[in-house]
Amino acid sequence: MSEYHRPDANMVQTLKDIANKLRFQSINMTSTCNSGHPTSCCSAAEIFSVLFFHTMKYKVKEPKNAANDRFVLSKGHACPILYAAWAEVGLFPESELLNIRKLSSDLEGHPTPRLNFIDVATGSLGMGLSFAAGMAYCGKYIDKADYRVFAVMGDGESAEGSVWEAMAFSSFYKLDNLVAIFDVNRLGQSDPTSLQHDLDTYKKRAEAFGFNTYVVDGHSVEELVKALHGAETTSGRPTCIIAKTFKGKGVSGIEDQINWHGKPLGGETERALAEIKAIIKNNGPYNITPPQPSGTVQAANISNIALPEPPKYSEPTACRAAYGKAIAKIGQANNRVIAMDGDTKNSTYSIKLMDVRPDQYVECFIAEQNLVGVGIGCATRDRTVVFLSTFAAFFTRAFDQIRMGAISQTNVNFVGSHAGVSIGEDGPSQMALEDLAMFQSIPGSTVFYPSDAVSMERAVELAANKSGICFIRSSRPNIPILYGADEVFKIGQAKVLRKTDSDQVTIIGACVTIVEALKAADELAKSGVNVRVIDPFTIKPLDVAGIIQNARETGGRIVTVEDHYVEGGIGSAVASGVSECRDIIVKKLAVNDIPRSGKAAELIEKYGIGANSIVKAVQQILTL
Repeated sequence: MSEYHRPDANMVQTLKDIANKLRFQSINMTSTCNSGHPTSCCSAAEIFSVLFFHTMKYKVKEPKNAANDRFVLSKGHACPILYAAWAEVGLFPESELLNIRKLSSDLEGHPTPRLNFIDVATGSLGMGLSFAAGMAYCGKYIDKADYRVFAVMGDGESAEGSVWEAMAFSSFYKLDNLVAIFDVNRLGQSDPTSLQHDLDTYKKRAEAFGFNTYVVDGHSVEELVKALHGAETTSGRPTCIIAKTFKGKGVSGIEDQINWHGKPLGGETERALAEIKAIIKNNGPYNITPPQPSGTVQAANISNIALPEPPKYSEPTACRAAYGKAIAKIGQANNRVIAMDGDTKNSTYSIKLMDVRPDQYVECFIAEQNLVGVGIGCATRDRTVVFLSTFAAFFTRAFDQIRMGAISQTNVNFVGSHAGVSIGEDGPSQMALEDLAMFQSIPGSTVFYPSDAVSMERAVELAANKSGICFIRSSRPNIPILYGADEVFKIGQAKVLRKTDSDQVTIIGACVTIVEALKAADELAKSGVNVRVIDPFTIKPLDVAGIIQNARETGGRIVTVEDHYVEGGIGSAVASGVSECRDIIVKKLAVNDIPRSGKAAELIEKYGIGANSIVKAVQQILTL
């Protein structure tokens, strides 16, 4: 450790006073709105005081300046003290604090990026360190800048496995610009935490995961300052600070007592405020300017990302292989395009970017929750364009991270391969049959379902430029090429692949089922029944107007067919889209049972989504 300069007595007292003022504000805010978590704020007061008024480097009036240090409050329920800290440094008037949790205020019950000083939404516990690790990875390896990232976590959330996934990732990548601070206040929501104040076990666990670790009195500003100095001067390892604290610190009768989680102090408020006010020697203003960033960070150009050349295919190609080509192309064209994977890169074909631009590929190993969290963190402040890939089924493990990504206003692209029974012999555990439903349920999401290699490449290109969460479904089998290299694709615009003036039914499918639909169309034509075949391209937004128009031109009859469970897939989207049209009926073909292993063609036939089943469905709907 380089020479440590202890803060003088005046600075120590000022940091103590600020901590107590932040306590005062947190109690006052939550009592005013009669909800919130004041005791969780009280345990972290000195941590916030030291971080925001002594350690972190940032420009107050530019909270998201690219050169600023980053801060993640993983224990999002303690956000009143975070709001109080930003008000104290002068970002907004202290009077605004009393509007917390009101509909008219962006000071919500848990932090969201509606506030300009919040990068990621938190409140579902166990995610903040993954977000912070993504920011730190971006800082060290992509921005190559000296900003640092601080994450404050509760001890209760350390029971979440995603915390340890993040710690393993952080030490593997030697994120020495990352500081994880555990606020060990002993008490959870309904009971004491499993370790309570067993700081030695916390220390051993952190060290076992490769962290430079300090155990401190979390209410001692001197010890916190010294540990944070040690973190700054440590190279090659992230730092973990285990801070022993007390829930409700500073309030007699409440400090370190069970059953005060998530409760304003009610009738104890006036007494609590008086106790805290009595120990503040200087109530401010403190005239402390936070340390300023030492340099600037290069601008990140992530707009107008385009394939440098059009897709070129002549032979049947798997959509997953086309994804690999597309991510390599746009990655070579823009050095801010990042691919992340969970040890499936040779199956998802994200390996293709690693082959040509290894610095733009991040291996996250088999830890899907952390994979998603790191991706969300890496994408903050528009520093990168992130594509996350794995088997689509495995994204279900990280659904909570995905939904929190939406609340975080993230721009992350998810690419899920091995979709449906068409993957064949691997069996149901590997078959994504819920993925379309899952991603359609995410607010603001865009859901692509490319039907061939050409449309897959264009989906990647469109997703790279689309705000919000995007999901691209990537199938395993080789699929015939349906489109020419110059075909233009648009989000929310379907493609009509087969059409005559005498069509009696509209069939809607995608990828493997669009191939089956075309086979069925050929078979039906032999008996004089013409059908229209539509590729929706995006399931969300769905081309509702186009589907309604084509349905009405075909007698108001629609058959949907998909390699997905019946709930929440193409059929559900189409039925919802035409639900107000009294002259249109929809018959849905989908996988209705938990499937089993077998060859792809056998499974498609067995589960009623093949050409024979489509022919029967058309014949049935014509009799209705």
